[in-house]
Amino acid sequence: MRRREFITSLVSTLVAWPFAGLAQTASKVYRIAVLSTDKPLPESIFTAIVRALASHGYMPDRNVALELRASGDHWEQLPQLAKDLVASNVDVILTFSCPAAVAAKNATRTIPIVVTESGGDPVATGLVKSLSRPDGNVTGVSDMAIELAPKRLEVLKDMVPTLRTVAMLWNVNDLGMTLRYQAAADAGNWGSGTTTRRA
Repeated sequence: MRRREFITSLVSTLVAWPFAGLAQTASKVYRIAVLSTDKPLPESIFTAIVRALASHGYMPDRNVALELRASGDHWEQLPQLAKDLVASNVDVILTFSCPAAVAAKNATRTIPIVVTESGGDPVATGLVKSLSRPDGNVTGVSDMAIELAPKRLEVLKDMVPTLRTVAMLWNVNDLGMTLRYQAAADAGNWGSGTTTRRA
């Protein structure tokens, strides 16, 4: 599934969940916060969000307002950005990246949070208690990045049988990315001196 289609389906989930059963003719303007590490938010993602909302009758400047916040390379700003969104009484928070999702969860226990958790394991990252009973105010989708990391190494090994060393770069401040690395490192012991190294 292409990224734009993925975002569209996610936002479809977003508009169906917190606003279920509300009349489309209501005069209330719903405030949707978007919290991300991408600065600015890629145009393709923003466009997909607006289109998905419009397909459910939610139009910017009519009955929905988007509050965009992004930290860029300054992830330490995420907790304050999340607190600012909570203080401004948004109706729902949509997050992109594991650090943004964690910041939003730490900022509120009542405002619904819809996550696109790129770490692949919302339980291991502390976003939910369990997949069967997540509890709390967090919902959304999670990819299979942790399971895919070892598979990608297998594909590399199949393509290059003499492969012995693989270097990986990741941000240690992103627990989701660290979990991907750990899964790949655990799977990287092919024998015959093959190693993965922290970069």
